[in-house]
This record gives sequence, C-alpha cells and structure tokens, in this order.
Amino acid sequence: MKRQAKNQIKAKISAPGAPDSDVIIEGDCLAELAKLPDACADLVFADPPYNLQLGGGLTRPDQSVVDGVDDDWDKFADFAEYDRFTRTWLTECRRILKPDGAIWVIGSYHNVFRLGVALQDLGYWILNDVVWRKTNPMPNFKGTRFTNAHETLIWAARSKETKYTFHYDALKLFNDDLQMRSDWTLPLCTGAERLKDAQGRKTHPTQKPEALLHRVVLGTTKPGDLIVDPFFGAGTTGAAAKRLGRHYIGIERDPTYAAAARARLKKVTPAAAEDLMVTRSKKEEPRVPFGQIIEAGFIRPGDMLISPNGKKARVRADGSLAIGDFTGSIHRVGAHVSNAPACNGWTFWTHLDSKGRETSIDIFRKQVRKTMSAPAAKA
Repeated sequence: MKRQAKNQIKAKISAPGAPDSDVIIEGDCLAELAKLPDACADLVFADPPYNLQLGGGLTRPDQSVVDGVDDDWDKFADFAEYDRFTRTWLTECRRILKPDGAIWVIGSYHNVFRLGVALQDLGYWILNDVVWRKTNPMPNFKGTRFTNAHETLIWAARSKETKYTFHYDALKLFNDDLQMRSDWTLPLCTGAERLKDAQGRKTHPTQKPEALLHRVVLGTTKPGDLIVDPFFGAGTTGAAAKRLGRHYIGIERDPTYAAAARARLKKVTPAAAEDLMVTRSKKEEPRVPFGQIIEAGFIRPGDMLISPNGKKARVRADGSLAIGDFTGSIHRVGAHVSNAPACNGWTFWTHLDSKGRETSIDIFRKQVRKTMSAPAAKA
C-alpha cells in the first residue's frame, strides 16, 4: 500500500508534457506564467499585490513607524493599470489550469472586489468566498475606521463545468465532525514561522500563516497534484504543498524573497505517502447496485429483508424486493413501507439470515467495495 501511494504521487507529476516542479522561478509573473504549458496545473493559489494606494507613512500613537506594505511591487498608477495587470495574470492562470482545476485568490477590501469581477468576466466559476478572521489583527491606529480584522479568499473553478476537487468529509473530520464553514479564525503569521533577516526585520510584509494554506491544500487538492503560485513571496504555498505531498511551482520576482523561500523549503519534511490519504467522500466511492450483493452471494433470492418497523420484504433474483403485491428497488419499497417520499434503502433494510441474525445490508455493500478497490493480484 505504501509503494502504491508513492507511485500514484510520482505518476501525476511525471506525465508527458508536465513542467518541472518543486521549483522557484525568479522573474516577472506575467512573463514566467506565459512559459508554462497549457493545462499543467491542478490548482493555482495567488496572493497578488493588494494595490493599497497608501497616501503616506503610518505611525502608532507613540509615533513609531508601522512596518506596512510600501514596496514597489504593490504600486500601480491607477485602478485601470491594476485591472489590466490582474486580468492578464488571471487569463494565464486559466490557461495553465487543467479542465478540472481551480484557483484561490486572496485579497483585502482594497482589491478583492476587483479580483472577483475579473474572475467572473474571464469565465471562472466562483464556488465560495472564505473570510479569514484574524485573531490578532493590526489595530486601526488613527481611530478613523473599523479595525481591518479579516481578509477574503475567493475559491473558483476553471469553469462552470469543472469537476473540481473538494474533500468535504476530510475537512469535516478536521473540524471535529462539524461541517467546515466559510469563516476561518486563524492568527497572523508570527513567532518562529515569521521569516526575518539578519537584523530581525520581517523578510516579507504580508507572509501568510501556513495554517491558512494547509486548509486550502488539504481540502482542494490530491496528493501528487501540482500547485502554481505566481506571487510566491515567502514560500508559504510551497511549504504547505511539500508538507502535504503536493508539488509546487513558485514564481517570485524579488531575489531576496526567493532566497528566503528556498532556505525555508529545505527545512520542510514531507509527510509519509501513506499518511497523506484523506477520508473520501461517499460520493467518490464506486457505485454498488443491490443486484451486485446478490451476485456476490451475500444475499440470495428468497431471503427476507426487515424494515425498522418490522415489515418484511422478499428478495428477488433481479435485485428487486416484493412486499405483498408491491415490488421495486430497495429504495422504492423502503419509501413505500415507511410512507415517505424517499428512502435510502442501504441504511433502511437489514438482512435476516437462516439463524435469525440481522445484518445491515450496507455492511455487504462495504465488503463489495473493498474488493473493487483492492489491487489486482499478480499473475
């Protein structure tokens, strides 16, 4: 099983035409994205310039200077220039995504609405907007607005027809058996995770916490998938991808950021392949018709199934049930005897064997599924 999992991961990235992965490309994102082949990426995660349009320095009440974002990469002449830049890189990202690929973009109130419009105009299909609520946001020192305590992530499929990856059941388990919501409460990147230079200054002003990327990667990609990040920065996407057995291509134009990300990624140890398999959704499991249970010999024609209210139905050779003059599938007959509009026959009926023992028929379905997913025996 361990070897099979490793081989599956290797095969995904070694397919013909696949680009080199687990690399950081130094250069302008527009130029470098254009060099990547069509339909090569399973996911794009983008943390683009926010276009903060700051009018001057920001100070605290004690007049100390706030270490904000004032780098050249975040400066644009006007909204029109920013929109042209945004639509160009989003167009390239859509080109490099596989038909069943998806994208995540993150932004603040400065730019996220412009990102959303561009995504929809370019043919992406928005699936969710996720609010990252920061437990330790920077205060509003001037006292002129609400404290900006969140950022917004937009999750979008390549198109409306895309069969995107979403590990619903895995995220539910991750969240203590509660459905994962679209509001995530996580702290800013601080402490040992925050990259700093030799003088103790932050290497990157907007480094994202790896916990944020962990959810994105875990929930919307598979082991072995390729994730492209056109604004790689401090390498958080790469760190989460490597730790979770995915591959990455990071594009970063700033040599200082790229060097810091490379050093960071060398220290990341990926999880073992057998530990990367996530809980699969029931929708992903192979379909098993009730007739296949009869074919496998778990239930025989003439056997009796019992409903929760004690009514008995006889199993027929074609997989139908008969109760009196009424016949139909396990679901249709289950709905009939419970006087309900619909019924999940797999969880409704139990099988009564010759010794009077009752067994849920869903147990037999699970046993058949095991044989369907088992590796083929060697000749």
